[in-house]
Amino acid sequence: MILSQDEPILRILNGKGCRIIKDSSREKLVGLVRSRKEGDITSSGAVLVKTGEFTGRTPGDKYIVKTKETETRVWWGPINQAISEEKFYGILKSQLDYLQNKELFVQNLSAGGEGYNRLPLQIITETAWHSLFCLNLFKPFPENQIIRVLPPLTIIHTPNFRLNPSSAGTHSGVFIILHLERMLVLIGGTSYAGEIKKAVFSVMNYLFPLQGTLTMHCSANLGRDGGTALFFGLSGTGKTTLSSSPDRELIGDDEHGWNDEGLFNLEGGCYAKTIRLDETKEPIIWQASQAAGSVLENVVYDPGAGLIDFSSAEITENTRAAYPLSSVTRLESGRVQAPPKTIFFLTADAFGVLPPIAKLDHEQAVYYFLSGYTSKIAATEQGLGSDPCATFSTCFAEPFLPLPPSIYTDLFKDRIHQFQPEIWLVNTGWIGGPYGIGHRIELATTRAIIAEAIRGEIPLGRSWTDPVFGFQIPDLIPGVAQEVLNPRAMWADKKKYDHYAFELREKFEHNFYRVKM
Repeated sequence: MILSQDEPILRILNGKGCRIIKDSSREKLVGLVRSRKEGDITSSGAVLVKTGEFTGRTPGDKYIVKTKETETRVWWGPINQAISEEKFYGILKSQLDYLQNKELFVQNLSAGGEGYNRLPLQIITETAWHSLFCLNLFKPFPENQIIRVLPPLTIIHTPNFRLNPSSAGTHSGVFIILHLERMLVLIGGTSYAGEIKKAVFSVMNYLFPLQGTLTMHCSANLGRDGGTALFFGLSGTGKTTLSSSPDRELIGDDEHGWNDEGLFNLEGGCYAKTIRLDETKEPIIWQASQAAGSVLENVVYDPGAGLIDFSSAEITENTRAAYPLSSVTRLESGRVQAPPKTIFFLTADAFGVLPPIAKLDHEQAVYYFLSGYTSKIAATEQGLGSDPCATFSTCFAEPFLPLPPSIYTDLFKDRIHQFQPEIWLVNTGWIGGPYGIGHRIELATTRAIIAEAIRGEIPLGRSWTDPVFGFQIPDLIPGVAQEVLNPRAMWADKKKYDHYAFELREKFEHNFYRVKM
């Protein structure tokens, strides 16, 4: 089955007797979730759903179709697995046959910024709640936009349909397949909505850098003085929490583009982790998560009592809330903002050796950008031992990078050289010892450090060079206890600190050569 480039998927589905419900409003979709019994509705109008077996992404089930174009462009390997066009079209036929006579939900939306950086989206799903998720996460396509340089991306999402791996040529019945020339994504066998979001991000990571736009896995906010800040970081490092500040406007919580004109959000919504969400510490996210039309994934809920339990990990640690940016900011989604004045690389270092903050020069910044470091602990992921596990994700986004890392790092290098932002490494993890011995840095301490760095009030004249990592560590930050700033001084056993520090540096070096090879 070979489709021509201009053959619409919806025409095929109409021919298969499907009932198409297009571009429904948030209110209508909430009602459909209720009537179809897809989830619970809270008294405030938030939608609670469960994703079943998969409560997170399954990266081993993601593929890119190998064509003449992608064969030489894509960074092939364990992340970007190849699948043939023949297999792809066989899977597409099976997926379309499965959808025969079904009720389907379609949203015509977009991702990206203004002008040529706007990617039209058509997302076809078999559940109302996934359609609501997409409406929350992506943007309406502006009616006055006439020229569409990028071809539209179509996503077919069938969470209740699984493949036969032996005949499909896949590892399992779950599949996320990107045909980057055909601009078609197939997703099936999983209800975890994050697969849709990250498939779109992966496509933008293929298209936009080739046009000179750096795509970034980071949050961003804007101060009253017009100064913008970026927060890079992997899951659990505080990217969403630290960018959601009462005295700054949120630009976006997860994905952004940076070109010669400035900075813009790629999405129209937020997909925040909610495990142990605290109303007093994170009031903005707390309120947005429970607003009418927000989608809460795998959050424990007692419908009889009408109570949401954000503290419970009974279903998963990866509980999520999807809500539109309009719930948390007055800024127009996608509007170009000034280039960042401040950049933060967030890491939750469970080894306890990195300082709460360190100043990076531009060469170090490129190194840490390429590294994308954080660490995991047994409390947050099954299968880990009692010791922390170092995790490196190239450019803080390795699972979503179709192109070689050099393309993203070269763009990053060009941007920081052109705009000269201040760049900081911030540890939101442990001090005084590794996980189990030391303690996690208080959120209030990190917020105070971030605020002083954004204001430019960290006195760099009073700093010292870390002998292991080579970055500059401030000796004094207003409002922060001085002893907290020196990680080695916080350890009772200094020799053990040295062991952990040199061991972590070796892990960085090993990863650097892995990526550069």
